[in-house]
Amino acid sequence: MKAYLFPGQGAQFTGMGKELYENSPQAKELFEHGNDIIGFRITDIMFSGTEDALKQTNVTQPAIFLHSVALARSAGAAFDPAMAAGHSLGEFSALVAAGALSFEDGLQLVIARANAMQKACEKQPSSMAAILGLEDKIVEDICSGIQETVVPANYNCPGQLVISGTVEGVEEACRKLTEAGARRAVILSVGGAFHSPLMEPARGELEKAIQDTSFTRPVCPVYQNITAQPASDPDIIKKNLVAQLTGPVRWTQTILNMIAGGADAFIETGPGNVLQGLVRKTDRSVSAAAI
Repeated sequence: MKAYLFPGQGAQFTGMGKELYENSPQAKELFEHGNDIIGFRITDIMFSGTEDALKQTNVTQPAIFLHSVALARSAGAAFDPAMAAGHSLGEFSALVAAGALSFEDGLQLVIARANAMQKACEKQPSSMAAILGLEDKIVEDICSGIQETVVPANYNCPGQLVISGTVEGVEEACRKLTEAGARRAVILSVGGAFHSPLMEPARGELEKAIQDTSFTRPVCPVYQNITAQPASDPDIIKKNLVAQLTGPVRWTQTILNMIAGGADAFIETGPGNVLQGLVRKTDRSVSAAAI
C-alpha cells in the first residue's frame, strides 16, 4: 500500500519548484494561482531568493505547501494514496492532496497559520533543539523537570527528538540531556518554539480560521500529528489541526501506525528528502522514495 508524506518547515531550499514550474504546465498554473492568492510573487523567492528570505515563516510555510501540492497535482492519476500524512505544516498539504480541503482554502489557512505563528514568535524569544541518541522517555523526563518552558515537540524517528521552548529552557535542557548521554544536542535555526505552549497566542486566530473553513472527507485516511492516528471525519480533522499548533508532532508513532495499517511504500511529496530518511531510520523493511 502506498503512503504519501508531505514535509514541513525546514525542507525549503533556494530553487525549490523551479524545475517543476518550467516542465509542468499544470504546476505552473497552480504556482501562478498561488502567487495571486498570496499577493506577491512567492515563486521569485522560491526560485532565486536568498536563504534568509526563504526561511521567514510567512514565506517558508506557503512556499513548501505550494511546492508539495503542485507535485501531487502534477502526478495526475499516478497519485493514488491509500493513506497520507504530513509533518507539521505538511499536514495541510496532505489534507489538500487527499481532497479534504480545496487548494485555495488550504493556502489561506497556511497563510493564516504562518502569520499567527510569526506574531507568537515575536512575543517571546524562543528556540528549538534536536536531541540525538537518547530514548524518548529520558528526554521527556528531563524536560518535565525544568522550570522554564521546554517540551518534546517533534518525535522524528527513534533516537531523534526535537525539543521546543524558551531560549533558557532549551539551553538548560541541552546541557542536562548531554550529561545524560545524548550523542548531540543541536540548537536549530528556527523562528520560535513551534509545537509548544509558547504558540498559544496563535491558537485563537488559527482556530477561528479553521472553523470558518469548509472541510470534506478525504479520499484516504490522513494520519494526524497530534494523535498519530488516521482520521477522515472533518470535525475530528479540524480539532486535531488546532491541537497540533501547541502539541507535539508524533511522527515516529505515525510512521509505525501507517506500517501497521499496511503501508509498505512511502512516497515523499514536496521539497527535500528529510522524510525519506526518517522512514528508513524508523523501519528499513519498507521502501521510501520521492514522487
